[in-house]
Amino acid sequence: MHLVTVAWLYVVLMMALVEALSSQGTVLGAVFTFILYGLLPLSIVLYVMGTPARRKARARAAEAEASAAAPDGGGQAPGDAIAAEGKEP
Repeated sequence: MHLVTVAWLYVVLMMALVEALSSQGTVLGAVFTFILYGLLPLSIVLYVMGTPARRKARARAAEAEASAAAPDGGGQAPGDAIAAEGKEP
C-alpha cells in the first residue's frame, strides 16, 4: 500500500512540476493540481483503507480494558487464600 502511495504522489508531483514550468501554466495551478489530484484523493483513500486496522485496534483496546478489570478472568472478586491441609510426619 505504501508503494502505491509513493508512486501516486510522484506522478502528481511530476504533473504539478510540468504545469509550473509550462509556458501556459502557473505556480498556483501547480499547487492546486498537487492538492486536488494528489493530497486530497490520497488522504481519502488511505483513510478508508485504514478503517479495518483502526477497528481492530479499538477492539484490542476494549479487550485489554476488560481483562484489566477482571485479572483472574473469573468475573468474581478474589477471596482469601485457603491454606493447604498437610499432614505432619
